[in-house]
Amino acid sequence: MCRGLLFLLFSFLSCHIAGQAFTSSNLPIVVIHTNGQEIPDDPKIIADMGIVYNGQGVINHLSDPFTEYKGKIGIETRGKSSQMFRMKSYGFELRDDNGESVDKSLFGLPEESDWILYAPYTDKTLMRNFLAYTISLEMGHWAAHCRYVELVLNDDYRGVYILMEKIKRGSGRVNISKLKKTDVAGDDVTGGYIFKIDKEDPGDDGWYSSVPPVHAANGQTIHFLYEYPKPDAIVSEQKNYIKNYVDSFEFALNGTRFQDPVNGFRRFADENSFIDFLLVNEVSHNVDGYRLSTFIYKDKTSKGGKLVAGPVWDYDLAFRNADYYDGSATTGWMYQSATIDDGDYWQVPFWWKRMMDDTAFQAHLRCRWKELRQTTLSDQHLFFLIDSVATFVNEAQQRHFQRWPVLGQYVWPNPAPIPTSYAGEISALKEWITERMHWIDLNMPNIGACFVWPATEKGTLKVELYPNPFQTTPFVKIISRQPQKVTISVTDALGRQLFLQTIPVVTGVNNISLNTNHWSSGLYIFRFRAAAGDVKLYKLIRQ
Repeated sequence: MCRGLLFLLFSFLSCHIAGQAFTSSNLPIVVIHTNGQEIPDDPKIIADMGIVYNGQGVINHLSDPFTEYKGKIGIETRGKSSQMFRMKSYGFELRDDNGESVDKSLFGLPEESDWILYAPYTDKTLMRNFLAYTISLEMGHWAAHCRYVELVLNDDYRGVYILMEKIKRGSGRVNISKLKKTDVAGDDVTGGYIFKIDKEDPGDDGWYSSVPPVHAANGQTIHFLYEYPKPDAIVSEQKNYIKNYVDSFEFALNGTRFQDPVNGFRRFADENSFIDFLLVNEVSHNVDGYRLSTFIYKDKTSKGGKLVAGPVWDYDLAFRNADYYDGSATTGWMYQSATIDDGDYWQVPFWWKRMMDDTAFQAHLRCRWKELRQTTLSDQHLFFLIDSVATFVNEAQQRHFQRWPVLGQYVWPNPAPIPTSYAGEISALKEWITERMHWIDLNMPNIGACFVWPATEKGTLKVELYPNPFQTTPFVKIISRQPQKVTISVTDALGRQLFLQTIPVVTGVNNISLNTNHWSSGLYIFRFRAAAGDVKLYKLIRQ
């Protein structure tokens, strides 16, 4: 416990953690007093908060003046599954002496009233959210900025917390147009909006997707929830507009012309943002990716006005920190989610699989991956981020794990094996990231302008046919070194021609469908002739 005098007096305070006094830190110190009140899930209660921060590189003492903030806040617990943990996360709102919300800057971040104190209880690296948000920020998208702090709540040392920005519309956060209740027609009604896919809280409202998720087996559907404007602030004309716009996007994406660069899904969605959103979720192998804590926003038509994927949010169960749905595996695409239990209501929207059926999307994804692997997503840079945080919190993490002795212990949903030290957690994270990035390198679609031709292959054409023998339809994969035309000819054992067609292929992988339903059992000869002169000959047997 901690002992002290009055909260707002700058008198000496000290907290005891397992017999050791907490008096100073290289991290900012957040001190909150609720004046005898329990902090509920909802609504916020009034409390006092002070922050000791003497500047970068300067030690902060619990007895120092509250230089960063001193005043009232409204505070509540936050989270869904994390509510069961002893270490709680909190949402708080800066308030004036009259109890009204007030915008202020904390740690040099843009002025706002709403902030979060995130508790990394199940994340024993203390950095999974930080990594995901930093990766997205470095990709060029807004994501919540993080500041590591230590928290003293009601004279009780509570450990290392991450003070974060909240997803909210505003010039310093999601920078889209303010939508007033009177904005009901013309360009005014077209933005801005923020909506999400998530578990519902009391008071949430929204609309349902007209297209079922890929693995829906028990009537699951996608529920889009209003985030901005809030359900009690959005008017019927705005509800109709954003629903109809998303319906149009889904209709185009689910239609036969979804790849059309003008009238396909790109008419309604910012492709680059969806590519980057996919990459953050796949690099982290996020079990909640796409299906929970997924935000989408849209500005006015006059300001671009397409659907933008993001901001990224809630990655505490990512980067090898879930023992279900193959969350700790280094292999597999999470967007496919073949491992998601059919009984799970929260499924992945069909969007991502459908986009990955688009050869242009695959090509753009390949190029973006190639670019980021040299910068933000290089092993070296990711290790630099991890080591930087581990060094920065090294002193504080020792106090944190004295307060919460969970190292080496199972905390839902930690996967096995569970490291027994903080250094072990960091080592396991690095090893996992190395293997995960290598798997993506090998399995990223190899198509388009950034296609890499296998060094061992000669010529311009490579063909894969399987299985052999086949029973119904063989899989035909043509890998081309360049855009060209390929003539496909199929004859039977008697030399009779059953198939002849010349088709254009793009650089990289091309999957070809052949109708073989009318073919009888026997031997077939497949011949592929490229415009560049390459000829490939194969013999397959139909059983």
